[in-house]
Amino acid sequence: MKIAVMGAGAIGSYFGGRLVAAGEEVHFIGRGSPHLQAMGEKGLKIISHHGDAFIEKIHIATDPKAVGPVDMILFCVKLWDLDKAAEQIKPMLKADTAVYSFQNGIYAEGRLAELLGPQHVIGGYAATPVTVVEPGVIRQFGEWCTLGFGELDNRRTPRIENFLAVCQRAKIDSLIEKDVLAALWMKFIFITTHSGATSFCRSTEGPIRSDLWGRQMLVGLASEGTAIARAKGINIAASNAEHVLEQIDELPVEAQGSMYTDLQRGNRLELEWLNGLMVKLGEETGVPTPCHRAVMMALNLHAVGNGR
Repeated sequence: MKIAVMGAGAIGSYFGGRLVAAGEEVHFIGRGSPHLQAMGEKGLKIISHHGDAFIEKIHIATDPKAVGPVDMILFCVKLWDLDKAAEQIKPMLKADTAVYSFQNGIYAEGRLAELLGPQHVIGGYAATPVTVVEPGVIRQFGEWCTLGFGELDNRRTPRIENFLAVCQRAKIDSLIEKDVLAALWMKFIFITTHSGATSFCRSTEGPIRSDLWGRQMLVGLASEGTAIARAKGINIAASNAEHVLEQIDELPVEAQGSMYTDLQRGNRLELEWLNGLMVKLGEETGVPTPCHRAVMMALNLHAVGNGR
């Protein structure tokens, strides 16, 4: 497959790098960041529990037009850049090109369908903690490292089957989800709990889940999100909050949400599309969201980053 990674940060570099190592043609597209430049000049080094790797030859670009039509786009930009990036990737679209958003939350798929046409959008998630250690070097943490995806109407199409085969050749833990909407919501609830709590508490996950009050925060965030999903008719179990806590307990002690990483670096936060969206949906469904509101109260002041 010919694959483009739009927004070559940590998560896109990890999965894209694994695909390159398996022999796929992958083009990494970014704004010319130090990380992108280092990959083009020196290659990409992956440090991972699932095996280290060094990929010497990396195709990089700053303009999607230079890449041309592709079979799959891994869409990895921050949520506030979605509209602009969607316009930029149009030269890479052909009739059956799939756009697979790695973005957090449940907003991206619907918006991409509006901007690009629903025929191009598949649903899915990318689940693993990854960070850029230095330009050209990324580190993946823990055992949980999964891609789950599928057509928005849950059909088993050739492009979905082909991409699954590609991922399996690359030894990426991957699956075609039976209910993509439910899978997206489960990831949304997890990320708003994980990122919300680590950002709110200014802590990695280990100390939070081990603390009496910190654990209550985790339970509250996960329970509110689960109640909202069920109120909207999403097919997830009433025990989903317990499942979220089980996932968090399996994370490395040093794991932290991407929003907390952005907070530490003074970057803009995806708060509006994560915990902020939970508060909005809670109002629409009549589900109280005191924990998500607390996260909003604590973080909204920092939502635009130091660049305000």
